[in-house]
Amino acid sequence: MSITVEEKSQIMKDFATKEGDTGSPEVQVAILTKRITSLTEHFKTHKKDNHSRRGLLKLVAQRRKLLDYLRRNDESRYKALISRLGIRR
Repeated sequence: MSITVEEKSQIMKDFATKEGDTGSPEVQVAILTKRITSLTEHFKTHKKDNHSRRGLLKLVAQRRKLLDYLRRNDESRYKALISRLGIRR
C-alpha cells in the first residue's frame, strides 16, 4: 500500500528542480500522486476498507492544496506538472 524508499528516491530524482531537492511542490505532488494511485489499486480488491479510504481522501486534499499553491504562484510550472503526471484539470 505504501511506496518503497527506492520508489520515493526515484520520484525525488525525477521531479527535483535542483540537486538535493526534496521539498518543492513538484516533488511533493509526485509522491502524493504515487501514494494515491497505489491506494486506488488497493481499493479495487478491498472495497470495504473505509479506514484507509479516509486516508486517501486526506492525501487527495493535500495534493489539491499543493496544486492550488503552485497554480497561484507559477502557472507554467503547474501546467507542466499536471501534464507530466497525467492529472486531469
